[in-house]
Amino acid sequence: MKKLLRFCVKLFFWSIIFSVGLVVLFKFVSVFVTPLMVIRYIENPSEKKLWKHNWISIEKMPKNIQIAVICSEDQKFTKHSGFDIEAIEKAYEQNKKGKRLKGASTISQQTAKNVFLWPSRSWFRKGLETYFTFLIETIWSKERILEVYLNSIEMGNGVYGIEAAAIYWYNKPAQKLTVYEAAAIASILPNPRKYRANPASAYIQKRKEWIVNQIKFYGPLNF
Repeated sequence: MKKLLRFCVKLFFWSIIFSVGLVVLFKFVSVFVTPLMVIRYIENPSEKKLWKHNWISIEKMPKNIQIAVICSEDQKFTKHSGFDIEAIEKAYEQNKKGKRLKGASTISQQTAKNVFLWPSRSWFRKGLETYFTFLIETIWSKERILEVYLNSIEMGNGVYGIEAAAIYWYNKPAQKLTVYEAAAIASILPNPRKYRANPASAYIQKRKEWIVNQIKFYGPLNF
C-alpha cells in the first residue's frame, strides 16, 4: 500500500513538472501538431486534403481576424483570467432548464483543449482543461494565447490555423483577408466541419454581418 501511495505521489509530481515544462516550451516554440490533428488524420488517413496547417506569427495576422474571432468567440478575452464566470453561470442556468446544451468556453480554454488535450465531454477532460487554462494564463501572455489559438483552431475539414484557412477558403494569405472574409472564417468556428466560409450559407452570412458590426463597436485591440 505504501509503495502504491509513493508511486501515485511521484506520478502526480512528475505530471505537474511535465505539464508546466510543456507549457513553458510552447511559450517560445511554435505548435506544429496538436492531438486533434492526429485524431482527425487517424480517422481519415487516406484523404490527402486533410491536415492543412501553416504556422505564422501574430505579426502576420491582420487585426481584422484577431478582433473577428474575439468578437465571435470571447469578447471578454482581454479582460478575464481564462474563465468567463458570467457566461458559465448563464450556460449553467440554461442547461439546468433543459434547453439546448450551451457551452461557455473562452479562447483560453479552447486553446488549452486544442493544444494539450483531446475532444471529449468527460469531467476528467474538463478538469484537465481547467488546469491547463490556468497554466497558460499564468505563463503565457494574452497575445501568445491568441497567436497559438489562431494557429491551431480547426477552421474547416482538416484545415488548421488562419493561414491555412485563408488559403483554403479564399486562395490568399491571411495578411490579405478583408474584414468580411475574416468575419466569414470566424463565423464558422462553432462547427467548422459543418459550415462553409465561402460560399456562405444564409446562416453564416447572417453571423458574418453580426461579427462585422461587432468589430465596428469593439475598438482597437489592446493586450
